[in-house]
Amino acid sequence: MESPGTQISTQDYDYICRLVYEHSRIKLGPDKRELVTSRLVKRLRALKLSNYADYCRVLRSSSGESELPALIDRISTNHTQFFREMKHFEFLSETALPKWRARDPNGSRSLRVWSAASSSGEEPYSLAIYLAEHLAPASLGRWEIDATDISTHILEAARAGIYDERRVTGMPREWLKRHFQRGVGSWEGQYRIKSSLRERVRFQHLNLLQADYPFSQPFEWIFCRNVMIYFDRPTQEVLIRQLTQRLAPGGYLMVGHSESLSGVEHALRGVKPAIYQKPE
Repeated sequence: MESPGTQISTQDYDYICRLVYEHSRIKLGPDKRELVTSRLVKRLRALKLSNYADYCRVLRSSSGESELPALIDRISTNHTQFFREMKHFEFLSETALPKWRARDPNGSRSLRVWSAASSSGEEPYSLAIYLAEHLAPASLGRWEIDATDISTHILEAARAGIYDERRVTGMPREWLKRHFQRGVGSWEGQYRIKSSLRERVRFQHLNLLQADYPFSQPFEWIFCRNVMIYFDRPTQEVLIRQLTQRLAPGGYLMVGHSESLSGVEHALRGVKPAIYQKPE
């Protein structure tokens, strides 16, 4: 079988864009056509399809519903890195963590953190490393991290917690020793998050635009970075409203530094660029 063609008709592209928007609220404009075809080409090969018209016929067929998760998996962006946008972690050290400690001087509450778009795991594991490094040993049992993503296949990679050496470049050597296992033999050049930290992060599949979230308690910090840039304004407002509902009073929402709530209706207070606080 020949490789699938890279051309997609306007009709088929518009159909895929509508379908993606309907099920994920990711807004794909005309400029994303090349990105869409490049991300779907492996899916076409897996299904033994020769073109995007055939793929759209699959999506429209009775088996289309089962193909939707694979489509969303391929379209959703999963670029990330350890300790990305360090200004946020500096803010945690200088402001957010001291304020949380002041509100709970007896250390009786658990510090709850949510990585709302966890991708391949670098962000929630960065948070886990941060908390393990900055909370006294007596407090190690009183923090928890929830990590969610819309992509099922990327969550599998995140749970495994295995990263190429290039992905951990720049991390302090002592952190690598404390929190990673270094691969040997056939695993040479690979690093795996130690089980003591992997067990502290709960990964689960979640569409941020679904009606209900599977959380019973609010979060002190929510990281939802570089997600809003893929949504239109009405969807951004729905997302921020739902995230705000899951924030504890006085809690912080971190968005990407390329994002802003300017022009978005919300009930949060701007603290610093890309950092917002829910009123106490």
